[in-house]
Amino acid sequence: MSRAGLAVWIGGAFALALALAAAAFLHAGLGKAGAELGLRLTARLAFACFWQSYVAGALVTLFGEAFRPLKARAAALGLAFAAVLAVHLGLVAWLCLIGQPPAAWVFLVFGPGALAAALLALGSLPRLARIMGPKSWRTVWTLGTTCIAFDFALDFLRPLQSVTPLHLAEYLPFAALAVLGPALKLLAWLDLQAAAPGRGAPAR
Repeated sequence: MSRAGLAVWIGGAFALALALAAAAFLHAGLGKAGAELGLRLTARLAFACFWQSYVAGALVTLFGEAFRPLKARAAALGLAFAAVLAVHLGLVAWLCLIGQPPAAWVFLVFGPGALAAALLALGSLPRLARIMGPKSWRTVWTLGTTCIAFDFALDFLRPLQSVTPLHLAEYLPFAALAVLGPALKLLAWLDLQAAAPGRGAPAR
C-alpha cells in the first residue's frame, strides 16, 4: 500500500478514536465515568482493527483467495490499531492526571501488550525491518501479536464473570472473537504443517 493510503488508514482510525473519546466525555463528563466509557469504546475499535490484521493470513490459508484483499491490508489495519491505541492510552493518562488511575495490576498485565504494539508499529518502518531481517521480524511479530491477543481475550472474558444480560450483550461477541482469533491461527499453522513437503502431503 502507498504511503498516502497508509496515511488515510492511520489518520482515519485516529480521528474516529478521537471522536469516540469526545462523544464519551460529552455523554458522561470529563471525569472518571467519561474516561472509562471512552476506554471501552476505543478498546472495541482497536480490537476490530487488530483482529482483522491478526487473522488475515490465517483466513487466506484456511478459506482461500476470497480473503486475499484483507491480507493485503493487514499492515494498514495493524497501524490503524496502533493509532487507536494511542488515543486509548491517552485516556488512561487522563485518568492518572485527574487522580483516578487504574489499579496497579492493570499496568502490569496490559503494559507489555502496549509495548508490543509500539514495537510492532516501529517494525513497520522499512529500514528497521531490513536491519532485523525477515526471520527476526517474524519472531517479534508472532510474540507481539500473541501478547496483544492475550490482553484482548483477558479484557473481554474477565467481565463475563458477572453474567448479566447487559454484560453478555456488551462483551460476549468480542470475547468470542478474541477466542476465535488464536484458534484460527493455530488451525492455519497446522494446515501449513500438514501441507509442507516431506509430511505426506503435496506442497501448496
